[in-house]
Amino acid sequence: MITAAGDISASGGSQAATATLVNAINPSAALTLGDNAYENGALSDYNSFYQPSWGSFLNKTNPVPGNHDYQTSGASGYFSYFGARAPATYYSYDVGSWHLIALNSEISHSAGSAQDVWLIADLAAHPNACTLAYWHKPRFSSGTSHGSDTSFSRFWQDLYAANADLVLGGHEHNYERFAPQNPSGAADSSAGIREFVVGTGGRSHYSFGATPVPNSEIRNGSTYGVLKLTLHASSYDWQFVPVAGQTFTDSGSGSCH
Repeated sequence: MITAAGDISASGGSQAATATLVNAINPSAALTLGDNAYENGALSDYNSFYQPSWGSFLNKTNPVPGNHDYQTSGASGYFSYFGARAPATYYSYDVGSWHLIALNSEISHSAGSAQDVWLIADLAAHPNACTLAYWHKPRFSSGTSHGSDTSFSRFWQDLYAANADLVLGGHEHNYERFAPQNPSGAADSSAGIREFVVGTGGRSHYSFGATPVPNSEIRNGSTYGVLKLTLHASSYDWQFVPVAGQTFTDSGSGSCH
């Protein structure tokens, strides 16, 4: 079992409430989806806002940075705070039978970049039945603050070619689940990747446009919470868990390719 959320801690934020959820779930791994400490990802931001809440499960946290983390040069606050929990600019690891890939949306990620070359090699070296990748800025989003980012098409092409199953992101401060789709955004129930946007860690809320982008299945822009994923040998269950006092939730299951 793992949890995930991004856009987490700030002065006056709701990070303590979402941290309470993670501690209650007690996952094997707690993924952060970037913009972990506002406003600038400085070490002082981490120590003031992140450490008193999400720092309680630092020893099982597997983070990625976001654009606010890089408002401090080189994301030095992020790397100083997480230390060995952020072993490289991008990295991968296994949870049970699943292979998880932590990518970096804030550095070069185009075709032929060092990160792209590494991702292709990592996927080839880990032909697990089930694969999950996560980074901060989503390829697909119905949000109005940032929306879809086509610059991450290359990540999707690499992951789709390797039969990956799940992609997680943040950046939009809301929750959105997509049906499995291919890198072009066409529905693909047999080989498509399912994306979750989980920018609900506690910072603030963002709204959605009147018309969702294709394959968007459910959206909520008013509830803080975390995504809980139960990873089986060849399938997964998902559940959005809201903070105390909120009622929105979302759940379901899917199979690995």
